[in-house]
Amino acid sequence: MNAADWKAHVADGGCILCLKLIGAHVPANLHHPREGEGLGQRASDFLSIALCKEHHQGNGGWHHLGKRGFYMRYLLDELDLLALTIEHALKRLP
Repeated sequence: MNAADWKAHVADGGCILCLKLIGAHVPANLHHPREGEGLGQRASDFLSIALCKEHHQGNGGWHHLGKRGFYMRYLLDELDLLALTIEHALKRLP
């Protein structure tokens, strides 16, 4: 599977946080973790996290709340979200 196929597969799985919090499939965009990356850099496409618009860029999202605020609200960090995303994506592979 190439990076484009993986990204599509991850996004098709819906927002990983909505799935965890309310068990609902909500369309997702991809968030690229910055953990261990320098400014202006992002992780590999294979490390994409599926987040809906609200949890990605909305008032309750990663980019609005920031690392600490997001953790305080949801008790999850980027690595937790990445692990949940990978687990969900692998379960859905044919």
